[in-house]
Amino acid sequence: MEMLLQVEGLTKHFPIPTGGVLRRRYATLKAVDGVSFSVPKGTCFGIAGESGSGKTTINRLILLSEKPTAGTILFNDRDISAFDRQQIKWYRRHVQPVFQDASSSLDPNMRIVDIVSEPLEIQGEGLSRSLVRSKAREMLSLVGLGSQNLRRYPHELSGGQKQRVAIARAMILDPSLVILDEPVSALDVSIRAQILNLLSDIQEERGLTYLVVAHDLAMLRQVTTQIAVMYLGKIMEIGQTDEVFTNPSHPYTKGLLQAVPRPVPHRHKERPALYGEIADPLNPPKGCRFSPRCEERLPGCEDFDPPLLHLSPSHLVACAKSSGDGTR
Repeated sequence: MEMLLQVEGLTKHFPIPTGGVLRRRYATLKAVDGVSFSVPKGTCFGIAGESGSGKTTINRLILLSEKPTAGTILFNDRDISAFDRQQIKWYRRHVQPVFQDASSSLDPNMRIVDIVSEPLEIQGEGLSRSLVRSKAREMLSLVGLGSQNLRRYPHELSGGQKQRVAIARAMILDPSLVILDEPVSALDVSIRAQILNLLSDIQEERGLTYLVVAHDLAMLRQVTTQIAVMYLGKIMEIGQTDEVFTNPSHPYTKGLLQAVPRPVPHRHKERPALYGEIADPLNPPKGCRFSPRCEERLPGCEDFDPPLLHLSPSHLVACAKSSGDGTR
């Protein structure tokens, strides 16, 4: 299967001042720490995890909003870190984001037609204004918004309509990869299914590749073909979505799945799915980063950081117990 995006050993560390004015000291926040995954063309790859796991930082690195500390990102087998100014412009035409909160990503002083047209005006290389506006109307029609919305401002639209505008803006450049950061978390439950169905229809129609970052596992199960579960900057488990959900092998993945609300909850009081809070990323635990919260930890888990090992050709897990390597 042909890969569109390949991430190898991706690392992003941030220096954080820890106090002092005359003699400033810094600690290192390891937001992303040696992450690797590949996204085949035409698929939907999901990244799940709690806040602080490094999901959004990966997005920013792929979008060139941040420079990696180490590792490589290959797009169509080309290392994006080596791109010059013209290549970056080409890359940003082919990789487009849709952000979590459409309200904050749409300029309140611009009309909808101008918001959707803007990327093509920047990247369109001399297209006439009438052609750009015609393309904008086409994109708004694609996402189910009629011509009556062209002259409106963002504050005149509902949350679902704003998200449709954000999707239209991303699609107007006919990208190869669309990065979706919590695409429906800010929407009412009644609107979420509509947006997800819309994204699915557009992907099928245009042969797009999606990278979806979210904490909503139920949504990720519905839309993704592969999924990676992250914790404190590292991938704990990765594989085909169906395989990970039917056979979760890392205790963290099991805890996240147990926390998913059930349509018919049990009458008896259930034990909490995950204990404690995510650790301080400035001072992560030694060994396995999940070990302080893990009920299945083995002797030595606090000292040994397990690598990702194959449970099957398409399912990997970073856990001493799940991989069968329980001796230290």
